[in-house]
Amino acid sequence: MTVHTNPLLNKFTTPYEAAPFESIELNHFLPAFTESIDIAKKEIDQIVDNAEEPNFVNTIEALEYSGHQLDRVASIFFNLNHANTNDDMQALAREVSPMLTEFSNDIIMNEKLFARVKDVYHQKKELKLTVEQEKLLTDRYKSFVRSGANLEKEKKDQIREISKELSKLTLQFGENVLAATNNFELHITDKNELSGLPDGIIEAAAIVAKEKDKEGWIFTLQFPSYVPFMQYSDIRELREKMFKVYSSRCFNDKFDNQKILKRIVELRLKKVQLFGYTSYADFVLEERMAKKSSKVTDFLTELLDASMPKAKEEFKELQAYAKSLGADFKLERWDWAYYAEKLKTEKFDVNDEITRPYFELERVKKGIFSLATRLYGIKFNINPNPNLPKYHKDVDVYEVTDDKGEFLSLLYTDFHPRSSKQGGAWMTSFVDQYLKNGTDHRPHISIVCNFTKPSETKPSLLTFNEVTTFLHEFGHALHGMLSKCTYSSLSGTNVYRDFVELPSQFMENFATQKEWLDDVAEHYQTGEKIPAEIVQKIIDSENFLSGYSFVRQISFGLNDMAWHSVTEPVADEVSVFEDKAMTSTELFDRVETSCMSTAFSHIFAGGYGAGYYGYKWAEVLDADAFDAFKSAGIFNKEVAKSFKENILEKGGSDHPMNLYLKFRGKEPSIEPLLKRSGLK
Repeated sequence: MTVHTNPLLNKFTTPYEAAPFESIELNHFLPAFTESIDIAKKEIDQIVDNAEEPNFVNTIEALEYSGHQLDRVASIFFNLNHANTNDDMQALAREVSPMLTEFSNDIIMNEKLFARVKDVYHQKKELKLTVEQEKLLTDRYKSFVRSGANLEKEKKDQIREISKELSKLTLQFGENVLAATNNFELHITDKNELSGLPDGIIEAAAIVAKEKDKEGWIFTLQFPSYVPFMQYSDIRELREKMFKVYSSRCFNDKFDNQKILKRIVELRLKKVQLFGYTSYADFVLEERMAKKSSKVTDFLTELLDASMPKAKEEFKELQAYAKSLGADFKLERWDWAYYAEKLKTEKFDVNDEITRPYFELERVKKGIFSLATRLYGIKFNINPNPNLPKYHKDVDVYEVTDDKGEFLSLLYTDFHPRSSKQGGAWMTSFVDQYLKNGTDHRPHISIVCNFTKPSETKPSLLTFNEVTTFLHEFGHALHGMLSKCTYSSLSGTNVYRDFVELPSQFMENFATQKEWLDDVAEHYQTGEKIPAEIVQKIIDSENFLSGYSFVRQISFGLNDMAWHSVTEPVADEVSVFEDKAMTSTELFDRVETSCMSTAFSHIFAGGYGAGYYGYKWAEVLDADAFDAFKSAGIFNKEVAKSFKENILEKGGSDHPMNLYLKFRGKEPSIEPLLKRSGLK
């Protein structure tokens, strides 16, 4: 075997063949991409030039296992580009993305390769395939057809060019959002302007200022800074300033995404119209549980009709409450979180600052790990292996084993914000699970978040929302770690987009379960268990402003569907188009400087285009699934075993409704969601 000086091109000699981050340099990536693409092309040539008649093994499986080295290099690079990037890495991403798109197009447009795939596909009924093999064959055939393999050359060439341009634009969109988020800071030097802010938030802002060699306090647009500022700051003018900057990211500023956004929408439409589809949404939803855009619209409308009356009541209640505190103005968007937090505290005597001391990050992490052990028998080596490389000092790496002590997965955790990391929270994988030649290749999974940092006097203490976010991303991680599939393209979270959020949102349910909170929540200073009355207050406050929360999520889904249901390029200004899409959900007056679409990375840079409704769709699934747990006991071993074996282990190896029916015994009902949310 050839030994390269480039570590990305060698067999990894680290434990579990983990990515050797500490020996990888940025200049290794471009040659690694170039050589890996050449190797992958030769693997494709071997399939095409095979003199044997096409069959499942020499064509479909061979294609599935090709490009392994390229996948490895790409997963390392793009995960780092999201979690620990810099200007040089972003420039390189812009260079290699078109290369990868071109390579992908070369495969899809390879007529001889498609002829072999088509030949095997037409033998499907005679091949006696397993359910997973048949799913792989069908998916592979559809991927060719839906990428243009059946089209004439002129249209294929157009699709090739469109795909290359889209890869650049979606990358640029995300980079602009990150840059705009990092570009702003609210620098406070007058202590009076800190009025209302909790000590922990003030201390965190002082640390940021110190890191920047400035006096006073700095607040940023990153969630652990922005959200509590909007909840607690007594200075309305500063809340307004923060809101207006946050809500106008990439809108009429130097990182403007308006032209990029409209071009993405235009190109997506142009691409699918070459296939004869009317809209991008119609094309995407054909391969989703929802199937049709009309079904999505009906679904969102049904939820809006169920939640808007309550949302309007909540708005009136909050307006009246603000007035009782002396607010002689109509509530604006920058007032909502502030007065909502005060009303929540008054009604339930609970808020983030009351609960935060009980949610110390390390304790919560152990509690979540213990929950997975209790439900599924898996265990986590809570002392990270020092021999496992990591890409940043804030990262920890855990070895995960099953109930028999066999290695199951690596789990990377990366919890705190930094300027090199994109905002939000996500789960990803460096290696997907797959089975080949009798060897089960186990996955390497990562959770990336932006939780409150530890300060000089306090450990990282989580808000209740951050606890829920942790559970959510850990649910995705379980989907990846527990996978027992044959093919990587069907394993773990490689499922329909409107099914992928089931395991994650299912885990969120435990955040309001007394049995779990009693086990995990402990005061970081005294060691006192969270008092029963606080647990009850958390449960009682679960549906506080749930109507508003519902309507807000629905508005995002409707905005996404509007952009992707167009049948011709959008002529309106971006903000005008967005207003029309979301008008049925609006409770506030329009803020002229605001536009959420220009920073809506989920749909324009994150793969959720025509799919954002999936969060609400999956809420129906997760509420229905958790109903089964509640009926039998939330830690019931038999129900957990069924959920593990029929949902978490199966990935995308079968149609999601088939998997859900095997677990639940019936199709999901919307009723548990409406009841859980206090809407019925």
